[in-house]
Amino acid sequence: MHAVIRQWSGATPLIEAMESRRGEVQQIIGGVRGFVAYYAVRDGDRLTSITVCEDRAGTEESTRRAGQWVRDNLPGVSLAAPEIREGEAFISFGAATPSLGSAVNAV
Repeated sequence: MHAVIRQWSGATPLIEAMESRRGEVQQIIGGVRGFVAYYAVRDGDRLTSITVCEDRAGTEESTRRAGQWVRDNLPGVSLAAPEIREGEAFISFGAATPSLGSAVNAV
C-alpha cells in the first residue's frame, strides 16, 4: 500500500468547502483506482488529508484530483500549495471500522 499526506495552513475556506461538499470529495477521491481509505483532519485552520491506495499510481492520481477539485471549487481563494509527503505504508493494522460519525464516513 501507498499513502500520501497533504497539509495546508490557513485552510479554513478549504475545510468549509469540503464539509459542505462531502459527497463530491468522496466521489472524487474514492473513485481513484486502487483506493483504500481517506481521512481529513482539522486542527484549527490547518487541514491534513491522508489518502491510502494500493499503489503509488493511486496516490498520485488522488493528489492530481484533489488539486483540480481545489482549483475548480475555490477559484477566488488564495491557498498556499500543500506540503505533501508520500511513501510506502510498510506497517498497517487497525480495529474494526471505527464509529467516528458521518464526518469521517461521508468524506
